[in-house]
Amino acid sequence: MARLRAPDGCPWDHKQTPETLTPYIIEEAHELVDAIQEGDPAHVCEELGDLLFQIIFQARIGSERGEFDIADVIARIHEKMTRRHPHVFGGTEVADAEEVKKNWARIKEEEGHKKEESVLGRVPRSLPALLRGRRLTENAAVVGFDWPVVDDVLKKLDEEYAELRAAIQNGSAAQVEDEYGDLLFVMVNLSRFLKLDPERALNATIEKFTRRFHYIEKTAAEQGKKLEAMTLADMDRLWDEAKEKEA
Repeated sequence: MARLRAPDGCPWDHKQTPETLTPYIIEEAHELVDAIQEGDPAHVCEELGDLLFQIIFQARIGSERGEFDIADVIARIHEKMTRRHPHVFGGTEVADAEEVKKNWARIKEEEGHKKEESVLGRVPRSLPALLRGRRLTENAAVVGFDWPVVDDVLKKLDEEYAELRAAIQNGSAAQVEDEYGDLLFVMVNLSRFLKLDPERALNATIEKFTRRFHYIEKTAAEQGKKLEAMTLADMDRLWDEAKEKEA
């Protein structure tokens, strides 16, 4: 990285700033997630390297500015993880993962770390909405702002669904959007109680839809048909075929 940033190194690398590199950090993180979900170890290894390169890149710029270097980055996270895991590196005892999360929140507060912040924490606005909602509700649940049991969440889900239907029938576009958002938010909460990752669940369904629709396209082409000339019933029949083949 030092060689790339040298005056006689790479012109592109040399002109980068922390701000110009931000999109690449996000992109590389998403590519890593894709590789993990594919279950391909070689691809995961490659994408981890790409993400690591972005970390080293940022640290190199910090070093050039006299702000911090890669050793500082590693030392700080090492110290933080040691401090926030007293049940591993100290004498604290915990009963389960939920108690670990509560201790984590308490330790952050004791550190005086952004005391003015809400208990919701610093959840990035740039996160995908499902993941952001999951993180925010997890943080709220730590202090007891949560439904006691999953049945209560399901009742709330029914309530929000009824309100959405009412808005569709009698409300404005803004009301429909508001109620639709409420319904999605309860679904995010439900994912916590079911111990599911909402992003993963939705992405799996999207992949399933894509796979089955590709089957419709492929089969139609083999039969010499164009999709726009097919009826919905024809496409539904091929969709059912795709489901059967998957089963």
